[in-house]
Parts: sequence; C-alpha cells; structure tokens
Amino acid sequence: MTDDAASLDPAELGAYFALIEVSSLLRHAIELQLKDAGGLSYVQFQLLATLGDAPAGSKRMTDLADGVVYSRSGLTHQAGLLEAAGLVTRAPSVDDERSVTVTITDAGRAVLAKVFPGHIDVLKKMFLAPLRRDDVEQLGRSLTVVRDHMRSTPPRSAAPRRRRAGGRGAE
Repeated sequence: MTDDAASLDPAELGAYFALIEVSSLLRHAIELQLKDAGGLSYVQFQLLATLGDAPAGSKRMTDLADGVVYSRSGLTHQAGLLEAAGLVTRAPSVDDERSVTVTITDAGRAVLAKVFPGHIDVLKKMFLAPLRRDDVEQLGRSLTVVRDHMRSTPPRSAAPRRRRAGGRGAE
C-alpha cells in the first residue's frame, strides 16, 4: 500500500487507535456497571435510555434500530427480553400497523433510575476526569461533526428492506 489515499499519517492513525482503545475500555467498564447495578446489557441500556428520552416513552422498532445502530433481528430479541422483564411493552404502531412501537414501562424507568448514578460515576471517573472543560467542549464538537458525517449515510438497520424478487432475495 504505497498509495497515499490508502494510508493514514501518524496523527490520523494515532487518533484512530486512541478512539478505538478509549471506546473499548469505556464500554467494558460501563457494561460491568450496568450488569451489576441493573442486570442490563449495554444495548438494553441504550434502548431504555432512548425510550426514556422519547416523547411518551415510545419509538418505532425501526427508529430504535437506527438510533442504537443495531440489527432489526437483534433489536427484536433485546426488546423481547426487556418485555419479558416488564421493562417495555410492544404493540402495533398507531401510525402504521406494519410497524411495532416499543414503550418504556414504569419498571423500565425505575431500572434506569437505579443504574444512572453508577453510569454517570463511571463516565466521570474514566472518561471526563482527565479533561479540562474546554477539552470536553472541543471533543463534543469534534465528535458531533464526525457523527453527523457518518449519519449522512444511514446505517444498515435504517436502510429500506430489499424486496424479494422471484422468491429469492435481491441481495
């Protein structure tokens, strides 16, 4: 690979590897905290937190899959586990009967309230503690630019489903 387009300079490579390592270390610590405090997986927490912030505590499954960048089938499984635990309900969407709406329950809100203090503590100690306020603000601006760029092409979970042609998938 001698082509400059196929390589990264030391600053780009360093930023990438730092992001990967920070992300992995932080996610591991958060997953442990969520499991210990509320018996939740990382994805289950993301789903509950997303629903907790949504108007009326509800979202369509497709919108949830896009928001947490998770496969539709994986999300269906996780929502089923949360529903079995009484933390969410699922029902046909009032806007589109082909869609399913997921709604957080009072028990789901209670679990969020239980895990949030420890979650915030992990974030403050591991992620925010070594940063000055202006570092946090700059990091937020930089990551927002990158996120918005990446979101300009929807993740596969949000892409329209391909229609079957002649009994076979069009993939």
